This record gives sequence, C-alpha cells and structure tokens, in this order.
Amino acid sequence: MTASYTSSLRLVKQGDGDNPNTWGTVLNDGMISLVDDAIAAYTTVEIGANATVTLSAVEGASDVPRSAFLEIKGSVGGTNTTITMLIPAQSKSYVINNLVSANTTASDIVKIKTASGDGYDIPFGAVGLVVCDGTSIWSTNVKGLGFGTAASADIGTGGENVPKVSVADLRYVRTSVTTDTTIRGNITYEAGALKIGTSARAYSPIVTVTDAACISVNFALGNNFLVTVAGNRTLKAPANCTAGQTGSFYVIQDSSGSRTLSYNTAWQFVSATVPTLSTGASDVDILVYSARSATTIDAVLLKNFDR
Repeated sequence: MTASYTSSLRLVKQGDGDNPNTWGTVLNDGMISLVDDAIAAYTTVEIGANATVTLSAVEGASDVPRSAFLEIKGSVGGTNTTITMLIPAQSKSYVINNLVSANTTASDIVKIKTASGDGYDIPFGAVGLVVCDGTSIWSTNVKGLGFGTAASADIGTGGENVPKVSVADLRYVRTSVTTDTTIRGNITYEAGALKIGTSARAYSPIVTVTDAACISVNFALGNNFLVTVAGNRTLKAPANCTAGQTGSFYVIQDSSGSRTLSYNTAWQFVSATVPTLSTGASDVDILVYSARSATTIDAVLLKNFDR
C-alpha cells in the first residue's frame, strides 16, 4: 500500500507491508519527530522585503509551519507596508512571538493568513495564540481570557477582594466614587478629575528614546522624551498617539554636532515650514508638541538652550 498523511499535521501513515526493515525509521522521522515539532518546536521566521512569506507544508517531513511556536523577525515598512505570512490551509494553533520592527509608521502590518481565508494582523511586540480553522485565522480575545465585557472594574479594597490593594493606591480609584476622596497626601479624586494640592506636584518623567536612522517614539510611554542624535536622522510618526496629548521632545546634538533631523508627515509645523536643528556640539533643542489627532501632531521647535 502507498503511504498517506494525516490531514492536519501531515504525519506519515504507513501502508500495510510498507518499508520492511525500515518501518521504525519512517515511524521515528515521519511521525514521532514531527509530533515533537508540533507540540514544542520553536522556529524563527525571517521576513525580508517581499510582500509575502510562504511557509510551505511538507508531507511527512520537517517543515516550518508544523512548529508550535513561531518567532517572527525582520522589519516592515520599506518596500511594503504590509507583509503577509502565508501558512498551510490546515487546522492548527500557533503561539506567535512578533519581534518584527516597523520602519515607517505605526500602521505597518505583519499579517498571518492562509491563501484564501481571513487573516490576522499581529501587533508589534505581541506574544499570543492564534488558531487556524483550516481557512481563517483567529486570535484570543478578552472573553476567551476570562476578562468579560466590563470596561472597568470596581475591585474594592478589602481582604475578600482580588487583588488586595491599599486604599491609597492611585491605580485603583473606584469607578463608583462620586464625592471628593483623598487618595494620597494632597492628591484628591473629585468625581471625574484629579486635584493636586499646593504642596504636591504633577509631572511626567522624561523617557529616553533610542537613537537610530529612523527614530521611533511610543507615546504610550509618557509625554516627555529625549534623544541624543549621532547622525542625520528622521523622526517617525509616533506610535500610540492620542488626540489631546501634549509634551516635549528634547533633541540633543552629540559631541560632533551638525546633525540634521527630518520628520514624518504626521509632524506639522507653523506656516508649513519644517524647522532645522541647532548645529553646535551638544546643542539642546526642544520640540514642543500637541496631538491634534492620532495621526497629526502640531509642533514648534525651540532652539539652542544655552547661556
């Protein structure tokens, strides 16, 4: 009889009387090792400049899409702003570790899909489970993780509540508060607003940004940022920008100076004139910004803080 293969993991099903004296070798290589891959193999997939990366299926032999865990590496946003990873149209789950970087904007996409079904856009930096039903790709969701549908939770402060927290912990303000409540010191929660007293202060720490040819900044990390540029750079559109967010971006020349900075079109300037940096060694400029929308940031460059 001719060997056949299982429908999902493509394992060898030897025919009666096949492979005399080598039956055990085929069993080991064509089934046991492949089951091991499907349960525990961790495989890295490098994406390049092509719009599509195909993970080809191999019947009865080792292949990438049989692995349980897929780590995706490379970058997206150059030649193509969407790169699609095609997997076999067979039912299977994958744990995806997305270590891909976005080169241009936060809208760059890495997608996993079959040739014909609905795909799933994998968030940058995400580690999560996806499931293929043989046609389309599905990801875990808040209901599947047991988070329910509540937009916020009133978790209380007593020993019977989970998690147990201090009544003074600012992170767990109860949604049911309708009267002024002192949270800590001179910080008061006033039904919908926070009040800072006269002997308290409110501030946003400065987040240091990694210098690179294309500088990435994640607005979810804070309001104030700092980068020391060691070459001519481009400031990308910020990730996770929210309308109404304001702050400052310190741009410091290195010890050589004369570095330039260009900007993604998300950054808008007075009279549509893109400013130039101060060029002296170690010069400090401040880009003061206000997000008009999630994709438009109005900014003014204040130059050469020195005396």
